[in-house]
Amino acid sequence: MKNFGQVLTAMVTPFNADYSVNYSEVANLAKYLVNNGSDGLVVAGSTGEAATLATDEKLKLFKVVLEAVGDKATVIAGTGSNDTRASIELTKEAEKIGVHGAMLVGPYYNKPPQEGYYQHFKAIADSTMLPLIVYNVPGRTASNMLPTTIARLAEIENIVAVKEASGSLDQVSEIIRTTPNDFWVYSGDDGLTLPILSVGGCGVISVAAHVVGNRMQEMITSFLAGDLNKAQALHLELMPFFKVIFVTTNPIPIKKAVNILGINAGPVRLPLVSLTASEEEQLKNVMQAIGAL
Repeated sequence: MKNFGQVLTAMVTPFNADYSVNYSEVANLAKYLVNNGSDGLVVAGSTGEAATLATDEKLKLFKVVLEAVGDKATVIAGTGSNDTRASIELTKEAEKIGVHGAMLVGPYYNKPPQEGYYQHFKAIADSTMLPLIVYNVPGRTASNMLPTTIARLAEIENIVAVKEASGSLDQVSEIIRTTPNDFWVYSGDDGLTLPILSVGGCGVISVAAHVVGNRMQEMITSFLAGDLNKAQALHLELMPFFKVIFVTTNPIPIKKAVNILGINAGPVRLPLVSLTASEEEQLKNVMQAIGAL
């Protein structure tokens, strides 16, 4: 396996009007994404509203997505939390289901020191044979996993990648400089995908790919083929969309965008709330401007 793919979509979780998981629409969305630019899907991550999903809901999500697209795309289970024991148990259960890998967000709220980060991820890695992606997202976790810690984690055989969403190209560069060539660095920010590719990243774990997956795929493929002008043009064309889908807390805007496309993603669960009328208008205007409508 070279890597999990160059465009992985951090998939939203479709809900019914009563906020229960709409599993039939989960399968439909998974198929749509794989047919429109996604090499793989991350299920029950931040964009999938993992914070308000119960364990049984997550496990059923993994099964449904694997059955829908597992023969065509990589299925990565979001099994991380701020509780090491719970993360171990969920990762073990995901492995039994047959997912291709797991993504582990840095512990949030606890604010562990760097050694705590290391021991947390090491304990999970020791409990499973799955290849693992560690996820550094200081904006959500309230602390930053340093490049030195990620370099240590890269020495563990089944920790094979990082989703880097610190927003720092310096940090990404240092991670790439200090980790083995077969350790994959994914952009965790759509708008930084091209810059991260330029310093050695392998792709993106994307929110925007729900709507512009084919163009994200084309941008990365163009860059890797040496067509830098085309890659740059696509990056600049998509920047307004990358920005508008974070006009408020993710995944509120992208879930609305999916609904606008005619896929029944449903509402977000509390404590998240719908877009305001002005935010929705902004979103629609940008989608129209980039030809997504």
